Amino acid sequence: MIYSKKIILASSSKYRKQLLERLDIQFDCVSPNIDESTNPNISPKKNAVELSIKKAKEVAKTNPDSIIIASDQLCSLNGKILGKPGNFDNAFKQLKDSSGQKVKFYTGLCVLHQESEKMMTHCDTTTVYFRELADQQITQYLHKDKPYDCAGSFKAESLGICLFKKIKNTDPTALIGLPLIKLCQILNSNFAN
Repeated sequence: MIYSKKIILASSSKYRKQLLERLDIQFDCVSPNIDESTNPNISPKKNAVELSIKKAKEVAKTNPDSIIIASDQLCSLNGKILGKPGNFDNAFKQLKDSSGQKVKFYTGLCVLHQESEKMMTHCDTTTVYFRELADQQITQYLHKDKPYDCAGSFKAESLGICLFKKIKNTDPTALIGLPLIKLCQILNSNFAN
């Protein structure tokens, strides 16, 4: 598909970049420099969308005529947001807490073309049902996959899939960080030549 404007992925995530490359479109990556703190007064789903909007608007400041694609993902266990763990100890605790539990992942999406004042948002919800995980399984997994930069402390596109009993969602790419089904719908409806 050919699009009418330059496309920019507002992300430094290698996972999101790999997902967008699947669409065989030309794009650049620009890392948004924003405060990614969540708002405790709104739902995780709303937070994911709001953070996506912040990222898109930040990158659009210097690229007003480009189509900006931004995404953010939050993970929620029993209503509590689980961020990126950052290290082994935090990741171990997150996976221990998630063992045998149902965890929700909210992947917010914002597609913005500032010059024409077009902004489309979406949030994809994925429910992950974790298997019962022994401490040794968690430790082995963390040493192999090192998912310290991933919300929920796993990489679904890698060995993390072995931690699950099942997944419920409408778009398998959303769990990795960018809901491609909805993104394609938005791009084709609004920006296709």
